[in-house]
Amino acid sequence: MARKSKAKIVEKVKESALKFRMELKKSVLTGVVAAFGFLIAFVWRDVVVEYVNNITKISPVQGRFVSALIITIISVLGILIFTKLLGGGK
Repeated sequence: MARKSKAKIVEKVKESALKFRMELKKSVLTGVVAAFGFLIAFVWRDVVVEYVNNITKISPVQGRFVSALIITIISVLGILIFTKLLGGGK
């Protein structure tokens, strides 16, 4: 009888370790994807700001408001799209 309970404990420990490993991989993947996402966002932000500044040179705010608005709209749309794609059936 002691062997059965020991086997159950060992099995539960293995199961917990596997779940932990899977969650760790998900967390690391999320962090890496977020880092690449920030890198991409910083690069594109400069492009958008330069483009808007060229378009709105006559504007008194030098296009900062317009670029902030464009970046906000793109970001919100991106969040909505990825929430729908990665949200599953929730």
